[in-house]
Amino acid sequence: MDRSRLKVLYISRGYTTHDHRFLRSFVEAGWAPMHLPLLDEKLDARPLPNGVTTEAWADPAAPIIERNRRDALVKLLADERPDVVIAGPVQSGAFLAALARARPLVTVSWGTDLLVDADASPRSRFITRYTLDSSAAVFGDCRAVREAVHRHSSLADERIVTFPWGIDLTRFRPGSSGLTLRADLGWETNDIFIATRSWEPVYAVDVLVRAFALLRQRHAHARLLLLGDGSLDSEIRQLVDELGLKDVIHAPGRAPYDSLPDYFRSADAYVSAAVSDGTSISLLEAMACGLPVVVSNSFGNLEWVSEGVHGALARPGDPESLADAMFRVISHPDNAARMREANISTAHTHANWDSNFPSLVKLVETLATS
Repeated sequence: MDRSRLKVLYISRGYTTHDHRFLRSFVEAGWAPMHLPLLDEKLDARPLPNGVTTEAWADPAAPIIERNRRDALVKLLADERPDVVIAGPVQSGAFLAALARARPLVTVSWGTDLLVDADASPRSRFITRYTLDSSAAVFGDCRAVREAVHRHSSLADERIVTFPWGIDLTRFRPGSSGLTLRADLGWETNDIFIATRSWEPVYAVDVLVRAFALLRQRHAHARLLLLGDGSLDSEIRQLVDELGLKDVIHAPGRAPYDSLPDYFRSADAYVSAAVSDGTSISLLEAMACGLPVVVSNSFGNLEWVSEGVHGALARPGDPESLADAMFRVISHPDNAARMREANISTAHTHANWDSNFPSLVKLVETLATS
């Protein structure tokens, strides 16, 4: 098969760091990818990789699941005749592709769509099953997603590809930070947690802020580097003000992707309060940079983090549990040093994108030629 002739239509919510990685890897595999984002939402400032074309909706403000969008996708499929369609999340991009009868369809789960949204209502369960049963294959990033595919579909196990999305280990690695952040903030001797998740409900940033306030009662030297932004921006900043944390939380907004490694290297530990995760890319990035980690004891996190080995685990949505977990990590420097080494080793062994991605390439090329 001449892989350079493999036309791939890639449908995603917007344009993120993860989309950039997928599209770049498609090009490197010798494919000709087209990108069709559902929303005009760009969370990565980098341009599309060379070799990628883009498609757009006539009315980008229209509801994602709407008849005109389905009809537009049907026309696009007829005009472009892609060899395979790769689409997600399950209840939006992949469902739209299923309604347009895209064949073969590889559905990409982004974690929360199958771990939480699939069971949110009878309608969501129907959409999830319809989409998965219309798919030739499903790609997910952890065992919890694989199990959810089995619960919601009759798809054969060999048509489910599971591997951590992985990270660029040449970029995310231990070292000295190129930022003067600690000196600029006067935090040279403080214990700094870093959080990099979006300020959206699923990531429970409000729980994190409340947990940090509780931690400060036990560990006054703690500081929080709170990167990110999102739909809850005003609520989160108001909560920081109400709890009197403005001087001990630095919230500069979303960090450029190229600067993320230096931000991680400016911190002492990573924390996330997300209530749902498949394999969290930000978690892997922090581990690869050598940070002990504090995360919720649910779903994909349990495949990466063992209590006392890589960091600490907390009950989802519980500020007191999260504060206790943060304290366990930050109050024992000797344990933190061991966690650092364990996390670097784990990231290099299991989180290498370049070694994981070929299994998806093999699946897609098999479907396109069968």
